[in-house]
Amino acid sequence: MPVDASLIQILACPACHAPLEDRTQDPADSAAEPELLCTSGDCGLAYPVRDGIPVLLVDEARPHGPQGMGGTPSSA
Repeated sequence: MPVDASLIQILACPACHAPLEDRTQDPADSAAEPELLCTSGDCGLAYPVRDGIPVLLVDEARPHGPQGMGGTPSSA
């Protein structure tokens, strides 16, 4: 179930406050769980979307891609 586009525009990553990318309807991998991806190169967390509701808890997020650092933004 997709997340409303107007909601995506106001949501931010709770770990680093970067915008989130909607991956709830990713046709490339239909077996993947719907999620919202942090767009920051420092953080790189993926937040699950369950029953159309984003779960924006760092403890529930998973690292995604090579940049994922488990919710610890750099202090640079």
